[in-house]
Amino acid sequence: MDKILIRGGKRLRGEVNISSAKNSVLPLIAATLLSGDKCIIDNAPMLDDVFVINDLLRSINADVKIDEKLQRVTIDTSNINRCEPNGELVRKMRASFLIMGPMISRFGGFKLSLPGGCNIGTRPIDLHLKGFNALGVKVNIGHGYVEAYADRLKGDKVYLDFPSVGATENIMMAAVMAEGETIIENAAEEPEIEDLGNFLNSMGANITGAGSGNIHIYGVRNLKGTTYKPIYDRIEAGTFMAAAIATRSKIKINGIKEEHLKPIIAKLAEAGVYIKVDGESLIIDADRKLKAIDIKTMPYPGFPTDMQSQMAAVLSTVEGTSIITETIFENRFMYASEMKRMGANIKIDGRSAIIEGVPKLTGAEVRATDLRAGAALIIEGLSAEGETQVLDIYHVDRGYVSIEEKLKKLGADIERVKQ
Repeated sequence: MDKILIRGGKRLRGEVNISSAKNSVLPLIAATLLSGDKCIIDNAPMLDDVFVINDLLRSINADVKIDEKLQRVTIDTSNINRCEPNGELVRKMRASFLIMGPMISRFGGFKLSLPGGCNIGTRPIDLHLKGFNALGVKVNIGHGYVEAYADRLKGDKVYLDFPSVGATENIMMAAVMAEGETIIENAAEEPEIEDLGNFLNSMGANITGAGSGNIHIYGVRNLKGTTYKPIYDRIEAGTFMAAAIATRSKIKINGIKEEHLKPIIAKLAEAGVYIKVDGESLIIDADRKLKAIDIKTMPYPGFPTDMQSQMAAVLSTVEGTSIITETIFENRFMYASEMKRMGANIKIDGRSAIIEGVPKLTGAEVRATDLRAGAALIIEGLSAEGETQVLDIYHVDRGYVSIEEKLKKLGADIERVKQ
């Protein structure tokens, strides 16, 4: 199993290019099931999760070709002949649930093993199933499986008790070929939802309002193949912004959309960071005295939960007291004990992390507890004195394309070590 070795204390410089968003590409790949035709996704990030969900489609007889050099995924779902994907692959990744909506829409049923993923808290599927029920789907859960079937799907109004991204995506994909109109109220507003809506519309769907709190889906008879380029990864961009701040550096980040980064930019400006946006690039300069801040994670357009651990790494060396309150996942502070090994002063109180900034961190052997925690520990290692080893780096590989190579090009002393 690989680990990341970092010799910290070096400032970053230069430019970094952001990859396409994993959290957008995964539902797009799932949505290719709807067409029974060939779909091409360009500029796809070559990540473990992307490979897993493609293997999942192969397990039900989809023809999948991945060109890593061109970063292109070509999927032909015309020969799918099973509605029960490989259970072992499903259990590897929670995003496997995203195939439920397309399968119920196109095939009228599925049988799916309960999935896995990062251990960051309870993420029930009740909202997904509530939406399916509204469309006329019968659901049974038992013996580690979810089974569903429907004679026909009929549009209806669905109100989500919480604006769940996964539930919004699944209901959208289930409803695209349902009879009549489906309205999703209190829908998730993340940019990845808008991207999925644009992708489905490029296949012939009729969806309005994707990316807003109210999404209207007008059922169509069938969908066709398409070629599509997903949005950039706002969380990867935010992670490199955090790396620049932790090392008090100035870098240029290419591949951003200012609108998607507004919650992050606003908080960093509050801390005293200089940020200048120029089209699809931004300059971030943190070579200055920074201020402690408070952060509360919220559904988009609030501050993203996927950035809170990286901000904890940043605030660990900012003078004063910062408080991070997590409202989305109840178990997302597992990184705190690892950061303490490096000298961070973090206290967890319920749903909040209280961070007292320290003058410096020191390198240590630490373990990634989940995807974003792993990125945060790498950030701390970049700013710490001495050598840091980040173990269980497979978590990070699920969401970042060659993170160590991108940081190395920025001047970091970092390498991947085979074990």
